[in-house]
Amino acid sequence: MVHSVFTWRYGGREVFLCFSFSGWTERTRMSLMEGSSTNFQVICDLPPGCHQYKFLVDGVWRIDDQLLYGQDEYGGINNIILVNEPSPIPSSSHGPAFTPTMDIDSDRNLQDEASSSGTGHHEPELQLLDSDVDISRRRLCMHLSSHKIYELIPNSGKVFVLDAEVAVKEAFHVMHKQGLAVVPIWDSNRRQVSGMLTASDFILILIELHRNRAILTDQQLEVHTISSWKEGKSRLHGEAVGPAQMMFGRPLIRADPDESLKDVALRILQNKISAVPIVYSTKEESCPRLLHIACLSGILRYICRHIKNNLDYLPLLRQPVGSLSLGTWTSEIGEARQLLVLRHSETLSSALNILIEAQISSIPIVDGEGALINVYSRSDITSLAQDGAYTHIQLDQIIMSQVLEPVGGHRYQTCTRSDPLYVVMERLSDPVVRRLIVIDGSSQHVKGIITLSDVFNFILG
Repeated sequence: MVHSVFTWRYGGREVFLCFSFSGWTERTRMSLMEGSSTNFQVICDLPPGCHQYKFLVDGVWRIDDQLLYGQDEYGGINNIILVNEPSPIPSSSHGPAFTPTMDIDSDRNLQDEASSSGTGHHEPELQLLDSDVDISRRRLCMHLSSHKIYELIPNSGKVFVLDAEVAVKEAFHVMHKQGLAVVPIWDSNRRQVSGMLTASDFILILIELHRNRAILTDQQLEVHTISSWKEGKSRLHGEAVGPAQMMFGRPLIRADPDESLKDVALRILQNKISAVPIVYSTKEESCPRLLHIACLSGILRYICRHIKNNLDYLPLLRQPVGSLSLGTWTSEIGEARQLLVLRHSETLSSALNILIEAQISSIPIVDGEGALINVYSRSDITSLAQDGAYTHIQLDQIIMSQVLEPVGGHRYQTCTRSDPLYVVMERLSDPVVRRLIVIDGSSQHVKGIITLSDVFNFILG
């Protein structure tokens, strides 16, 4: 048996702890902690294994949603605790199912052991059994299935929407000024969201202008609307294949507020998009309400907030990312998907074509030695909307060092192959961080890139 401490931190007159293995019938009284008016605690002897429990507070069943919890076979929501066998291995280990393994970087030095933020991770690297990976994934999937997307909607906030008749130039200027990578398009005639305007639209406009300057004059560009752009591109790519067809040959992808986090995340992944509008409508309302724009970083932030104190139940998250099958890496690491990088002397035209043809959101920019200088992403293209620069820029004559000079460096986040998965997830949960560049700690050479989509594809299997 293993001593396990349980705490209820939310007050009450009388609090009991109950477990599923007793059929919820046996109640263990919890005592008010000395010096506290809200915290109740009890120590129980539990056998090793996974146990479900909940609290009976003043006659009402409760769970602590700041701790790990999930849905049982009957649809009930309970807290979960994983009790490991007592082990002589230090507390940073995860039980007898793990065995020591060699460092994943044979040439790693102390600088590479530290994370890119300066925090060292000196826990022994441990290898998971396949069953442990499956258990961690299953628990994370259960967590995502047990929560609705409406839980991500803030109590107060704002959602930017652009009317379909707004000029394209003005639309991209707003996107750049507000730091938006995607924005819903409102159809006033149909009184509903009809589509999404993204940085990819702007890239395709630039590429089209570069290929055929006769399409629109500078004056026409000033008044060319979002709706006319979308209609024109739909006709142009009606018989196309590849990336263009994916962007323009499908209806609006949306989600309802009562859908689960897992369902929404899968929809984003399967359609290879960055966000979906959350739209609420009823039979009584003729005009659907746009509530929120859901994206993977928001879902990931929700996950990290709920599991940060329960990593012992999710041993997969303590594994170094270099030992896991996620991300895109250089050829020397031997992954199926090869990392694409661009020299700082290459042209903007090359960068935009790679982003569209390879269907990637960003590309690392390196110097002649392969060391990271900066990152160019699709959303960076909206900066050209300022002062109408996109109407006269020569894509094949301006090089990446010139493009990135006005924005400066340090606009990216990095990690090393030895950083735990949870550290990577925490950094990616920041809404302004959409990917992490994996670097060698000593040379700053780019080794790989891990995106939000990579993490969710790995978790959801």
